Amino acid sequence: MWEIDTTYHNDLQGVFDRLLDKKEVLKNQRPLPAIALRKIKESLMIEWTYNSNSIEGNTLSLRETQMVLQEGITIKGKSLREHFEAKNHESAIHHLYTLVENTTYALKSSDILSLHGYILRSIEDEFAGRLRNGGVRISGANFTPPNAKKVSGLLDELIDFVQNNPAGLNDIELATVFHHKFVWIHPFFDGNGRTVRLAMNLLLMRKGFPPAIILKNDRKKYYEALNQANRGNYHKLILLISQALERTLNIYISALPGSDYEYKEISNLVEEESLPYGQEYISLLARQGKIDAYKEGRNWLTTKEAIEDYMTNRKRKR
Repeated sequence: MWEIDTTYHNDLQGVFDRLLDKKEVLKNQRPLPAIALRKIKESLMIEWTYNSNSIEGNTLSLRETQMVLQEGITIKGKSLREHFEAKNHESAIHHLYTLVENTTYALKSSDILSLHGYILRSIEDEFAGRLRNGGVRISGANFTPPNAKKVSGLLDELIDFVQNNPAGLNDIELATVFHHKFVWIHPFFDGNGRTVRLAMNLLLMRKGFPPAIILKNDRKKYYEALNQANRGNYHKLILLISQALERTLNIYISALPGSDYEYKEISNLVEEESLPYGQEYISLLARQGKIDAYKEGRNWLTTKEAIEDYMTNRKRKR
């Protein structure tokens, strides 16, 4: 179960290098201005809650999620469960930040149970924070989760794998493999997706990264990537999570004093700048992770410098 095929590594090395460089930029500029940091954290908490819940079928919009969390407003026509899901996810993130700030912290199964407890609180209290004791099937998945009797032991094995990292994976790879194996174990009757996206970010944030927020618009791509990981191919899942991470890294870096990062939608960039490539080709490079780019909604954003860097590196390789 724990042997990892890393043939994707060479193809994604440029992505890893770029993310590690950006993490270093952020580290060297810390602490960020307090007001900027507070506003980014508030904004990302709403986005994280909205996207993670939407992936699981919650119908609150981003604006409605913000109204529920920040203004305490009840949204007409939305179920009580959907309101609880938003508030619960916010509480889980607050708890996660306390774990991140603990300098001696190491991942424990009890913390995963506590995150899950927040997710299902007042929704399914009898299952909140408790491992499943029966079988489950996942609609649309290409596997059947293991027998309930094996769940506790498998979860302990997974945590041991993360703590000892016998495969020598980098932080992004390790968090991604954890994410996939957790989904495969499927330790809970409900709330697995939200819990694993929190726990994955706990691993990343403990290593100095911001949270990787998988977007609702990437839901289909996300499930396809998980199904490919079930067959041993991690390329798409690692790329998806790396791109989610790049987006939040760029948000933080753009807030640094004196930052000159200026990302534009690819269609606008092609119109404004005399670039040697067309919109379709640049969009392909963005999707493949070959240039510094990130996604907002359905649109990819990049910079003129990112395209110039790609051209320079391409010439060198020739």
